[in-house]
Amino acid sequence: MIISLFVVSSFAIADNQVKILMLGDSLTQGYGLEEKSGLVPVLQRWLSSNETEVLLINGGVSGDTTLGGLERLDWLLTPDIDGVVVALGGNDLLRGFDPEFTKNNLDKIFMKLKSKGISAAVVGTISPLNYGSEFKKEFDDIFPALAKDYGLFYVDSFFAPLVDKQTQQISINLVQYDGIHPNNKGVEAIVAYIGPVIRNFIKSLSQL
Repeated sequence: MIISLFVVSSFAIADNQVKILMLGDSLTQGYGLEEKSGLVPVLQRWLSSNETEVLLINGGVSGDTTLGGLERLDWLLTPDIDGVVVALGGNDLLRGFDPEFTKNNLDKIFMKLKSKGISAAVVGTISPLNYGSEFKKEFDDIFPALAKDYGLFYVDSFFAPLVDKQTQQISINLVQYDGIHPNNKGVEAIVAYIGPVIRNFIKSLSQL
């Protein structure tokens, strides 16, 4: 397991600056990429160029599950954190965990954040049909249901912008050799897709 926790910023940190924890797995961490080309640094630059001043904190851990995220959440929630973007569930899916297990862990994460008065956004994960249609429906429904229950800003999936519209498969031009993790172009596509939602999430925090 590779643990990565670092701050990405291209400008001076102000005491009143909004700080967002990006809680996720290898996709958030920036697996296989130079640090500057990972999801969090690229999203940081996109937000800055779109008039959104924020400090993103990379809380991505390669191979992390929803349980792992739950277990390390308290350690990551320093007093200066204003909001959290939760992007977990992909490794639960790869390991074939019961959707109820994933749902319960995520529910505990958002319940904990709510109890601390910390706003959140959630990035979903879409199941393939490998485990059957019933599993897929149960798993896919987790994330929009949580978004509704907790009033979260919601992105359906990091992978949505990587899918070729003609083949309905992930484009090999946007991922690394493993066929899963995005390459530099893939990260740019993801950021362009999720950026507007994350920007709106951050702006909502500045209005509180």
